[in-house]
Amino acid sequence: MVLAGPLVALVSIVSALIVTNAAGVPLRDPDHVAGRRLLILFGVVGALFVLDVAVRACRRMGTRWPSLEVMGEIRRERWTRARIIAVLSALISFYVSYLAYRNLKSVVPLLRPELFDRQLAEFDRALFGGNDPAVLLHTLLGTGLSTYVLSAAYMLLFAFIPGTLAAAVVFARDLQAGLFYATAQSINWLIGAASYFLLPSLGPVYYDPAVFAALPSSAVGDLQALLLDQRTEFLRDPAGGTAQSIGAFASLHVSIFFTGALATHLLGLSRGVRIGAWVLFALTVLSTIHLGWHYVADDLGGLVLGVMALVLARALTGFDLRTARHVPAPSPTPA
Repeated sequence: MVLAGPLVALVSIVSALIVTNAAGVPLRDPDHVAGRRLLILFGVVGALFVLDVAVRACRRMGTRWPSLEVMGEIRRERWTRARIIAVLSALISFYVSYLAYRNLKSVVPLLRPELFDRQLAEFDRALFGGNDPAVLLHTLLGTGLSTYVLSAAYMLLFAFIPGTLAAAVVFARDLQAGLFYATAQSINWLIGAASYFLLPSLGPVYYDPAVFAALPSSAVGDLQALLLDQRTEFLRDPAGGTAQSIGAFASLHVSIFFTGALATHLLGLSRGVRIGAWVLFALTVLSTIHLGWHYVADDLGGLVLGVMALVLARALTGFDLRTARHVPAPSPTPA
C-alpha cells in the first residue's frame, strides 16, 4: 500500500528521463511549479492536521476549546511515525509524478510533431450532426456570464488537487483509503502523458480561434495566451526555453475530476460530498468545451483515463473497496 505511490513516481520519472533524453532536452521543473505546489500541499496538510486534531480533542473533552494536552494525546494516537512516513511518501510521490508529467507533455511536439486536430474536430462535428459543440454551447449558455463562471470552474483544478489530497490523507481514519486515492490521481499524470503521444493535438481554441473570438477576457483566456507564447518559445529553443504545456487529447482536467467523483462512491462518502463532486465534474466538462481547451473526444478519453487510474490504483495498492463503506474514508470535513 505504501509503496504504490513511489512505484508510480519511479516509473513516471524514469519514463521522463528516457523521453527527454531522446528529445535532447534536460529534465527540469518548469518555473519551479512542481516544487511550489508541493510546498502549498504541505501547507494545506498542516492546516487540516491542526484542525483535525483540535476538533477531535474538543469532541473528546466535550468542550468548545481543546487543551494542548488532549491535542497532544490525539496527535500521538493518530499520527504515528509510520503514518507520517506513509503520508509524506504519498504526497512527494504525487508531485514527482506531476514533475515527470510536465516533462513528458513538454516534448510531445519534438517527438510527435504531427497534429490530429482536424480529425478530432471532424469527429466532434459528426457526433453533433455537423455542428461544432463549442458553438452550440455558446448559443445555449451565451458568451458573457457563463464564460466567467466556467473559467472559474476550470481553474478550480489547482485548488481541487491539493485540497482533496490533503483531506484524503488527514481525515481518513483508515489511511489505506487516502493512499488509494493519492495513487489513483498520481496514475492520472502518467497515463495522461502517454495519451498526448497517442494523438498529439493543440485543442479547439488554437486550431480554430475564430470560434472563441467573441468570448470576453478571463483568467482562462490569459492562461491560453501564456501557454501559446511558451510553446512558441519552446519550439524556438527546446533546450533553453521554458517547457510547453499545450496538449488536448486526452483531457486531464476531466480524468482527475472523474476519478475524484467515482472515488466518492467507491469510498462510501456522504451524499452531499458525492453530489458536490459530480457538480464539479459537470462544470469541468462544460468548461473544457465552452472555453476551447478540448474536443468532446478529449473529454471521452478523459473518462477512460479516470477509470483506468482507479483500476490500476486498486491493483497496485491491493485496497479492498468492500471495506471502504464500513470504515470512515476521506471527507472534506473532520470525521
